[in-house]
Amino acid sequence: MLTISTIKADVGGVGGHTRPSTRMVQAARDELRQALDRGLILDYDVTYTGDDICLLMVHRHGNDNAEIHELAWSVFKSATEIAQDEGLYGAGQDLLKDAPSGNVRGAGPGAAEITFDETVKERRAESFMVFTADKCGPGAFNFPLWAVFTSPLFCAGLMLPQLKAGFRFVAIDMEHAGGDRIIELNTPEQHIDLAILLRDENRFGIKAIHSRRYKDQQVVAVSTDRLHTIAGEYKGKDDPVAIVRTQNMFPAPEEIVSPYFTAHYVAGDARGSHHMPLMPAPINTAITGAYCLPIVACQAYSVTHDGRLSEAVDVFDNPAWDSTRLKAQQKADEMRRQGFVGPAMLPIQELEYSAFRTSLEELEKKFKIVEKTEAAFQPAD
Repeated sequence: MLTISTIKADVGGVGGHTRPSTRMVQAARDELRQALDRGLILDYDVTYTGDDICLLMVHRHGNDNAEIHELAWSVFKSATEIAQDEGLYGAGQDLLKDAPSGNVRGAGPGAAEITFDETVKERRAESFMVFTADKCGPGAFNFPLWAVFTSPLFCAGLMLPQLKAGFRFVAIDMEHAGGDRIIELNTPEQHIDLAILLRDENRFGIKAIHSRRYKDQQVVAVSTDRLHTIAGEYKGKDDPVAIVRTQNMFPAPEEIVSPYFTAHYVAGDARGSHHMPLMPAPINTAITGAYCLPIVACQAYSVTHDGRLSEAVDVFDNPAWDSTRLKAQQKADEMRRQGFVGPAMLPIQELEYSAFRTSLEELEKKFKIVEKTEAAFQPAD
């Protein structure tokens, strides 16, 4: 069995929430190289999206393995120390505990993992994509994943025999503290029920998707931790990562990325308190847009049966996406013209863990109750 683990965290940015420093990224690569040399992992890659460092690791230890998660934590601690030495902003921001208890979930970093049998006859070649998003919450992938895995408008492959049986979605209540509160829904039969949940990207999110025809085959894994649920106060948006396996009995890469042409609105952006469109961007792109315009990057890989990664294809680094980037900027411009009013900012429930809530509480104390008086009735002439 092979396991693909992607673990991502913001542990410091140059000049603000822009990108990690070159030293931080190199330190992460050096530490994963050492893990490869001692046989803990089979291969790896290190990228960044905005100010988040993403660690991709291939190994045979299964999901939620303590050694793998402790390795990731060690990498992020090392990068944090460099960020502190360089005086970077938000050093160690996503490391919300002193140390993880064998698993980084619940400690701050986002983790998505899939374990699969690489020898099954229906998967003679294994290809997958890693999506990394910054300046948005873990529900940012709700719309594109729902669209691809339920609608032939986005994925004509759903009409093929290998995919017609549909998929089993695992959705999670991201506001629930403690154990995971999940629901399983089968599509296509329950795709409307799924839509009812996923429309609220701040509450419910897709955690996993499984094939219904091939019972042991998971196709999608998404990080779903919410930092404010972990920390009890606002600590920034959660910047999700997702793994999506592709081809054969799963949607093709070109189908999987098709919903991103929408540049759909997501929650996040400056101070994690606004709505802005999600812009597809090349990997290793810094956040420099107005109001921290949220971005998503995508790398496509192949992996051998012995766990060696191919070179990566940067999916969004292509002229085909230039018009979508322009569309996202135009949609952002229109939303920002609305300033702080209505849908331009998140509802108050989403602001309660930030200083905005404190400002409102100070004003609440100044309200007064004015007793109503009955007005005299004056009949018309």
